[in-house]
Amino acid sequence: MGSSIITPEDVLESLMNDGTIDAIRLKIINQLKANEELKKNTITMVEQSKVLNTPGAEKQTKRELFDSLRQELETPVLEKASKAVWELILDNGGLGKEISETVERVFCRLSGCELPLFPYSRSESELVIETAKENSNPSSKKRSFSEMSMNGADEVANVSRNPLTLPEGL
Repeated sequence: MGSSIITPEDVLESLMNDGTIDAIRLKIINQLKANEELKKNTITMVEQSKVLNTPGAEKQTKRELFDSLRQELETPVLEKASKAVWELILDNGGLGKEISETVERVFCRLSGCELPLFPYSRSESELVIETAKENSNPSSKKRSFSEMSMNGADEVANVSRNPLTLPEGL
């Protein structure tokens, strides 16, 4: 193992610099676009919209309708989309597994250790992601990594302060 402790920020910076974050973001977007349940739910919300079902709605301009629909539906639609994204990220058999393995590979590359560091049944990266989900606020906007750590993701902060210990048998 290397002489310095690898922090979550180090891993994140590497993932951002090598384009991995952008590639994962694109995969998430494509999977959201293909999510028929999410599409149907959004269509139903629009069809049941108070804005569109109010007398006189047909007299409004497209821009006025769009702005009113956005004000009415933005939060509930984004909450459903956020939930769908977290399901993708935490999926142990699909994208979530890929993310966990990628984070582990980058950590190992930076620290000089050999793969696999953890059994893939429940890696530390999955625990960090799950903790971040539990501490997330769906109505908030983008937050920096340091803000997330200060807002209760203690596990993320602890990972950067505590040396990594290997499970027995490795």
